[in-house]
Amino acid sequence: MLPSQPGSCPTRFSSHHPFHTRWVVPADLARLVAHEGLARVMRDLGDILLADFRRWPQFDKVARVAAHSDDGVIELMPIADGRLHAFKYVNGHPGNGRCGMPTVMAFGGLADVATGFPLLVSEMTIATALRTAVTSALAARALARADARTMAIVGNGAQSEFQALAFHTLSGIRTLRVFDVDPAATDKLCANLADTPGLDVVRAASVADAVAGADIVSLLTADKRRATVLTDAMVEPGMHINAVGGDCPGKTEVAPEVLRRASVFVEYAPQSRIEGEIQQMPADFPVTELWSVFCGAAPGRSDAAQITLFDSVGFALEDFSVLRYLYDACERLDIGERVRLVPELRDPRDLYGALRVDSSAGATAMAVAAAIAGATATAAVT
Repeated sequence: MLPSQPGSCPTRFSSHHPFHTRWVVPADLARLVAHEGLARVMRDLGDILLADFRRWPQFDKVARVAAHSDDGVIELMPIADGRLHAFKYVNGHPGNGRCGMPTVMAFGGLADVATGFPLLVSEMTIATALRTAVTSALAARALARADARTMAIVGNGAQSEFQALAFHTLSGIRTLRVFDVDPAATDKLCANLADTPGLDVVRAASVADAVAGADIVSLLTADKRRATVLTDAMVEPGMHINAVGGDCPGKTEVAPEVLRRASVFVEYAPQSRIEGEIQQMPADFPVTELWSVFCGAAPGRSDAAQITLFDSVGFALEDFSVLRYLYDACERLDIGERVRLVPELRDPRDLYGALRVDSSAGATAMAVAAAIAGATATAAVT
């Protein structure tokens, strides 16, 4: 269980071994999904996300800190609620596919606020895709028409299967119309979803073909530039637009005319005005934060003809929720390794003492260092 006594030394650390941190890698997350089933994982994560959004005022919130380059962006996303602190390191590099690396890579941590102790260090590449998709589906439940059953997905890369399955599981989508400028990406998506019961996947010939007649349009493109993927002429009354791909300065997918026609919803306005689709609009352009809709403090969809748009850039609260979910689930199922991430000291004031090693450990370390040096020398010769 998560710590519940702020200001005191948590007794939970005596349950297994004092000062062990849960370490979760992608294979562990795959084990969790295999054990629980992806549909249950998405539902359980959705419950936690809704609960956390509904207590939005309890969180210490800041826009993420970003380091931009011509190739992409690296971001740090912290948040805390008085009991737990969470952070995520994440990148976005659209050209990574040429190097055999994912466009998005991430890791994160969850810590006990009362002591600062790191409870969990986890992979967040897959977890980010999960929480982004589930957040999108939760937003659609509040903003799309109740009878929405058809969704277009434009951009069939790494996020697309997660979005498709989250909307199918949580929002009742039955038909997908999919398009990508790279036919191989669509091949991949269709193959991965081929055996999904109750979900019909239809290849579209263009963006306009995919969008025509769709109740929901999900935009998941990765280009780091201002693009106009969705034009005003493509948007029909009653549509809900899930704009995910525009998530940093200078990177958008939606024509400004669409934003002017739509009711726009965001996660955290100070961040979205810098990074989201609304960076194209004046500083006073009206938006509604999603948490207020989930709490019932602000309306979502008001009528069947209204055009709604979720300007999703990703916010730290979503990472907090998925890390909280992972910690509880992996503790319950004993998934992941327990590691000594923090030095264990006989005297907490004697940090220097952590550098002392016994002779056997020293010999092992020297042997490993010698082996590495030898391998390096061999590689240099050959």
